[in-house]
Amino acid sequence: MEFLGFTLDVIGKLLVGFTAIMVHHRFLLEHRVDDFVFKTMKRERFLGVIGIVLIILGYILQVPGKL
Repeated sequence: MEFLGFTLDVIGKLLVGFTAIMVHHRFLLEHRVDDFVFKTMKRERFLGVIGIVLIILGYILQVPGKL
């Protein structure tokens, strides 16, 4: 159970980091904010939320092993 929690935690952190980097990368490439950039940002925001949920689930699964 603790291994699953650790795995979800790592995947969640990677997703959150990836989405932050991609938003900045997209903005640097476009140099403006248009509908395409907004659409991409919404998709990346969704991935970021999934990442945060995975971090929380990973934490919850790791807690019993620490107690």
